[in-house]
Amino acid sequence: MEFPVQLRNRINSLTESEDIKALAKAAETLSERYRDERGDGKRSASERRDILAYAAVRMPATFAAVSRALELALECFDGEIRSVLDVGAGTGAGAIAAAMLTDCEKITCIEREPNMITLGREFFDCMDIRGEWIRRDISAGINEKADLVICSYCLNELTAAQRKSAVAELAAAADGLLLIVEPGTPNAFSGIGQMRGQLMEGGMTIAAPCPNVRECPLPEGDWCHFSARAARSRIHKQLKGADVPYEDEKFCFLAATRENAQPCTGRILRRPFIETGKVTLVLCSENAVSTRLVTKKDPRFKSARKAETGDKF
Repeated sequence: MEFPVQLRNRINSLTESEDIKALAKAAETLSERYRDERGDGKRSASERRDILAYAAVRMPATFAAVSRALELALECFDGEIRSVLDVGAGTGAGAIAAAMLTDCEKITCIEREPNMITLGREFFDCMDIRGEWIRRDISAGINEKADLVICSYCLNELTAAQRKSAVAELAAAADGLLLIVEPGTPNAFSGIGQMRGQLMEGGMTIAAPCPNVRECPLPEGDWCHFSARAARSRIHKQLKGADVPYEDEKFCFLAATRENAQPCTGRILRRPFIETGKVTLVLCSENAVSTRLVTKKDPRFKSARKAETGDKF
C-alpha cells in the first residue's frame, strides 16, 4: 500500500525550513540506532529534529511494513476490527495503516515521546483521522483494550525482561488480533520466536505468518522475514544520499489471536524463482520448509507467477 500523499506533502512542508545537513546527521544517527538493536530501553528519538528525521526516513518504511504485515494477518483472521490500539505508536504509521485497511471506528495511540505525539496529531489531522493520543511508556502498563492491537518496531528497544512483560500486556489488551512487527534481522527474528512461544503458552493461536502450530521448522542460522517496498520522497533521498526512488523494508511479524484464527496451509518464504514454463517456490507448510516446482500443467501456475514473498499458497 502506497504511503499517503497527504503525509508525504506534510512531511515535505515540515522539513523545508530545516538545515538539511543537520537533519541528515539526525537521520544517520537514527539509522545506526536501528541497526545496533541494543535492546537497552533507551529512547531512539526525542528532540524535534530527530523526530522530523524519523518522519522523513523511517515513517514511510514503518507504514509499508505494517501495511503488508496487517494485510497478511487479516487474511488469516475471521473477526471484526472496530477498534485499534497502537502501542509505541511513534508518529502514528501503524494506526494510519490500520485506519486504511479496516473499518475501525476508534483509534487509540500510546506513545512516550511528547514531540512524537505532537507530530502524530498533525498527521492524523491531515489524514482526517480521529484518534486519542496517550502519553505513556510501554513499561508503565496497558490499561486499554481493542479489537486490533499493534506494536511495531518498539519491542526490540526493550530489555528481555521488559519485552516479556510488554508482550503479556499486549496479549491481554487484544480482544481480537495482536500484530507485532519487528526489523527483518536474525536478532529480531530470535525475539519473535521467543514471543511466539510466550503467546502460545498463554493460550493464543498464531494466525500469521506461520502455517504451523509447533516448533519453527527453519534450520539454525536461517530466519523468516518479508519485504515491503516504500517509495522515497525528495527529502528522503536527500537525507539518505540515495538515487534509487524506493527502498525495500525487511521485517518480521507475528499475528496472534485467541479465536477466529484461520492460518494458511502454506506461506512463501523466499522470492519466487520464475523461469520459462515453471516457478520454484520455497514454502513453509505443515511444520516443514520445502521447495515446490509449479509448472504450466498446474492450475495454480498463474498465481505462482504473480506471487510475492509472504503470500499464502
